Amino acid sequence: MAETSIPSNGGDLEEHEQVMSEVHLGCPPGLSGPHISKFTFSLPPQGAESIWRRQGEAVSTQQKIELDEDGDLVVKRRNRQSNQSCCLTIQHNITSSIPNVGLQVWRAELILSDFVLHKIHTSSEFEGIVSLELGAGTGMVGIILAPVAKRVFITASVYVRELNWKNSWPPTMDSESSETQKRFSWTASEVEEVQGASLLLAADVIYSDDLTDAFFNTLERLMSQGSEKVLYLALEKRYNFSLDDLDVVANGYLRFQSYLRDAEVDNAECESLEHEPLPRFVGKPIDLTQIPQYVREYNRGNDIEIWQIKYVRRKSQSQTL
Repeated sequence: MAETSIPSNGGDLEEHEQVMSEVHLGCPPGLSGPHISKFTFSLPPQGAESIWRRQGEAVSTQQKIELDEDGDLVVKRRNRQSNQSCCLTIQHNITSSIPNVGLQVWRAELILSDFVLHKIHTSSEFEGIVSLELGAGTGMVGIILAPVAKRVFITASVYVRELNWKNSWPPTMDSESSETQKRFSWTASEVEEVQGASLLLAADVIYSDDLTDAFFNTLERLMSQGSEKVLYLALEKRYNFSLDDLDVVANGYLRFQSYLRDAEVDNAECESLEHEPLPRFVGKPIDLTQIPQYVREYNRGNDIEIWQIKYVRRKSQSQTL
């Protein structure tokens, strides 16, 4: 997060303090309100023609050999922009208050986009799945996943379906809800479909201890019901000076890690979790050196991570599935 840091507690300061994502540092200064950015995705030759294509222009991976009148080979230059890339247009804010940071595009969202694109182009793991993106913000990751998934639920305060982490799951709708609230409310069939989802996605939702606690509470309710689920969570370590530690520390990251056990625990250790309240999540970081950068318009830096997180169910939960 550029130009200013997130305070450790809430209050009026959060409502008025403006923050800016590093992704938007190149935008013209002084702009306010919604802004349009174009993000270009480089695509690998294999599989690109079946997933991403320009409107009315399929990608061809086969070249036709042509000779000129003298019998010499005619070499055609490949138009990389038109044949092996696509563009996604996103409307976002240049700056925002801390409660509205989802109106911006953050680096964790872009690296998770890289991860999803890599999965799409190297495996069939995401084909035909039902997915839920938590705290979707601009919805970029869900949009990228949509061409291969059966259904993608994008959840935030203003997009598609509202999911307040501090409320219960499944969400309930008040009879006095406004028409706008009803528009983004869940139906019984949608709740049932989400409980059968296999993939959860989240990017840049770790920056406030209160929200981290609420996030994992919601995550436990989602992952302890229905089908087995895996979460891919992208985050950025954010460092602030701590008076308690008299040092620069990433307290939000430490809070996140407190919810996780090592993914290498064996079955006997997993059984020992039966009577432990926390942590019931096991996680391991993804090796980002193995994930190519498909999205061109950002610098990954050294403080971005993607975690694979699973939930250890109690025997009673597994037996009722």
